[in-house]
Amino acid sequence: MGTGRFIIAVAVAALIGTGGASRAQAAPVVKEYGKVCIVDQRGERWDVTQAQSLGFEPRGFQYGIGRNAFTPLDDSRVRKENDGIPGSTRVIGVGEGPSHRAYSVPSLGSHEVANSNLGGKPIAVGY
Repeated sequence: MGTGRFIIAVAVAALIGTGGASRAQAAPVVKEYGKVCIVDQRGERWDVTQAQSLGFEPRGFQYGIGRNAFTPLDDSRVRKENDGIPGSTRVIGVGEGPSHRAYSVPSLGSHEVANSNLGGKPIAVGY
C-alpha cells in the first residue's frame, strides 16, 4: 500500500473509531418566553426554535466560537499595490468585470474574512 493510501486508511479508521463526530460538549438548552435557545460559552443565547420545529434536537447542537470572536480584515489594512509581496505568496483572487483584488492567505489566516469592495459593491472574502 502506498503512503497516500495508508494515510487515507488511517484517517477513515479514526473517523469510524470516533463515530465520525467530534467529542465537543453539547450546548446547554434554555426554554424561555416560548423560545428554545442554546447558550454559547460566552453566555449568549441562540434561538433554535425553528430548528426544533423541523425535528432537530436542541441538545445535539454545539456552538462555535461566538459572535465577534475574530476581527475581519478591512480595506484600510489591505495594500493597493503589489510591491514587496513575494511571488510565491498564496492569494485568494476575486474578480468581476474589470475589477480584481487579491488577498494574501497569510493575512487572511488570522482574520478568516475580509470585508472589502469590488467594483463599487461590498464583498466578503472568506478563508
